[in-house]
Amino acid sequence: MRRPLLNIFKLLIVLLGVCWSFSTMAQQDPQFSMNMFSNTGINPGYSGSQGLLNASVINRQQWMGFEGNPKTTLFSVHTPVKPFGISSGVGLSILDDRLGFEQNMALNLSYAYRLSIGAGNLGIGISGGLLNKTLKGEWSIPDSDFHASAGQDPAIPDGEEVGIAFDMGVGLFYNTDDFYAGLSTTHLLQPTIDYGLSAVTDMKRHYYLTFGYNYNLPNPILELQPSVFAKYDGASMQFDVNAMVIYNKRFWGGVSYRLRDAVVIMAGTELTNGMQVGIAYDFTTSAIAAYSNGSVEFMISYSLEVGADKTSRKYRSIRFL
Repeated sequence: MRRPLLNIFKLLIVLLGVCWSFSTMAQQDPQFSMNMFSNTGINPGYSGSQGLLNASVINRQQWMGFEGNPKTTLFSVHTPVKPFGISSGVGLSILDDRLGFEQNMALNLSYAYRLSIGAGNLGIGISGGLLNKTLKGEWSIPDSDFHASAGQDPAIPDGEEVGIAFDMGVGLFYNTDDFYAGLSTTHLLQPTIDYGLSAVTDMKRHYYLTFGYNYNLPNPILELQPSVFAKYDGASMQFDVNAMVIYNKRFWGGVSYRLRDAVVIMAGTELTNGMQVGIAYDFTTSAIAAYSNGSVEFMISYSLEVGADKTSRKYRSIRFL
């Protein structure tokens, strides 16, 4: 069992290295501290991987204290399906990302073909949808002979400008009862958003690598879940190392370190069968810490067993839903 997992892990590392070599410019996707709950939004191969119908919402308020600070909400839902007896998964993600003058809306549908490998299952996924970007600037331009108004400069959007493009992603996601690993790419076609002006936005591919493990500690009431999340856009990298402790399969708490950016504390609980809530707070460690009040996230999710063979359980271990 260990050899197939080791081979898959090595393959993921090699593929990520190849992906990096083809990227030279960037357009940064939003980040989440509770990234173990946001897989549907970045990896279509994740769809249906848990054998449950799962819906979740994550809201992030980043760098509080700044006017126009990033505010991001991700809604996602995914479930296993078997069309024509083919083991599959489908998913939907809706992203609302606002920062400064810019508002981004993304809607993606995903499909994953699922097959058994070793002790687990591999999802091979593809996603497609629409990316809508809106610019609505409120410009403060000095009144002088050396400064042109927004209406006099065709490169400055005057009023609300909207651009829409088709977007795609692909991904692999492998998971067993205690291990998972994923590799995915968003903005596969690198679409160009045209605002109808001389200004355009080129979306660059983003590459994601995730993996984690669930350890049963000597005390059977405790579980340890370390995980790693890496995102690369060709110009910068986000690298998070996470560790969560699960108590009685119901309460969880943990800490995360984001390289050169923040230390994160997080906690959550399962309120009723299948319903989870969580909160995370970022203590910023970069220079921006002197000007912001940190970042906060809230998460709520609900999981429901589907299929004729479902069985009733009071609580379920939190395994990266």
